[in-house]
Amino acid sequence: MTEALGYLISSWIDPELLALTALGTLLGVYIGAIPGLSVTMAVSILISFTFSWDVNPALSLMVGIFMGGVYGGSRTAILLNIPGAPSAIATALDGYPLAQKGEAGEAIGLSTIMSVVGGFVGIIVLAVAAPAVSEFALTFQPRDYLLLAVIGILLVGSLSGESLAKGVMAGAFGMLIGTVGLDPLTAEERFTFGVVDLWNGISPIAVMIGLFGVSEALHQLHHVDTAAVKQKIDRIVPSWADLKKYLPLSLQTSFIGVIIGALPGTGGDIAALMAYDHAKRVTRNPEVPFGEGAKEGLVAPESANNAAVGGAYIPMLTLGIPGDAVTAVILGALYIHGLNPGPLLMIEKPDMFWFTVGNLVLANIFVLIFGLTGIKVFTRIVECPKGVLIPLILLLSVVGAYAINNSVTDVWWMLGFGVLGYFMKSYGYQVGPVILGVILSRLMDENWRRAIISDQESIPRFLHGLVTSPLSLVLTLAVLLILLGQTPAWRLLRRSFGKA
Repeated sequence: MTEALGYLISSWIDPELLALTALGTLLGVYIGAIPGLSVTMAVSILISFTFSWDVNPALSLMVGIFMGGVYGGSRTAILLNIPGAPSAIATALDGYPLAQKGEAGEAIGLSTIMSVVGGFVGIIVLAVAAPAVSEFALTFQPRDYLLLAVIGILLVGSLSGESLAKGVMAGAFGMLIGTVGLDPLTAEERFTFGVVDLWNGISPIAVMIGLFGVSEALHQLHHVDTAAVKQKIDRIVPSWADLKKYLPLSLQTSFIGVIIGALPGTGGDIAALMAYDHAKRVTRNPEVPFGEGAKEGLVAPESANNAAVGGAYIPMLTLGIPGDAVTAVILGALYIHGLNPGPLLMIEKPDMFWFTVGNLVLANIFVLIFGLTGIKVFTRIVECPKGVLIPLILLLSVVGAYAINNSVTDVWWMLGFGVLGYFMKSYGYQVGPVILGVILSRLMDENWRRAIISDQESIPRFLHGLVTSPLSLVLTLAVLLILLGQTPAWRLLRRSFGKA
């Protein structure tokens, strides 16, 4: 125990490791805030710079960027309605309306605190239950991933706004976009029309930047002479009453984030969207409706996406299986440094496991420090005149789209989806379901086909598996309950129970 504690605090007492973790977190916050500059890309670039370093300094810098980058995406999501990363899409849904009401400082303060809470929940689960969570994650079969994706796509009901029919149409359109490119299993071309640039599909990040950022800039052209909303920055740190009110929801969605993060192939974006939907279902009387600045809609995704960081480390350290794209890159870095993550890591190299846990704690503390500083400067962005703000949004969008693959094609796609998003908003269509469909289409597509292949292409065998596997049965019941909850009969039943 004493030995493990020594490994745990080794990065806290070493000035070099302390400074590198702080630097990485600070860089991560700003990289995460710029659309298109992903944490995965930053960590990938770092590998070439840290190749000759000792493993601990290299990991300290990467861990800081990972933790800071996941949080940083919320800044531009709240201030400009441009999510810095897909994991911040749900944050923009209620964060940006808060900024439009002049409450950007309070929104950033609340998102910072809840991100840190989520981060600590993920780290605690990693420290005390990593083997058990890994074993649970490994029990997921392709049909379970498919059911998880179906649960995710049912979130369209939460993102549709006033018209479910328009939301379903937008979600279906997003799934169609997600199928463009080479088939992941057979490499057959789908909807490419012979265009080589479409072989890799349409980048979800380009779609996201266009639908959220450019469409917002075009929409703001109607209000270019309107005075900017003065932001209230007298209270940044949430009150104790607010913390007490939102902490239960934050803990609930943090555990959702850990579980989703521990599932290989998922990540913080899916965790945040599911957490947002969970918040809508369990919050009966929000102070303002969701989508118009409900703080619950800010708390849930920010807790979940940061908790997913600890979750993603669980299968990587205990099984050698990355939980998401960033941990896949970090896994490669560990191999380069001569380590072999997997079941024997905690036996042969317990120092590395506990060093990583301690370093994640340190990075999470730096997220709190850097998250609560500089808010006043950031909030000034939304107080800029529209004539300055709109070109700034367009510039950030173009830079972000180009940075995805250093490709002008992504910029054209981003602009095209920006114009589409503008018309969608003008005619009452929400853009959230489109990006939801794009993100989940690949997960659903791949796992449906893997599931049906593993059942020898027999539909009866597939259906039999849904009711004979305990995990599949639970997920199937969850799907049915969500569908039942969308029906008028269920709403009437709830009202009658409420009156009783």
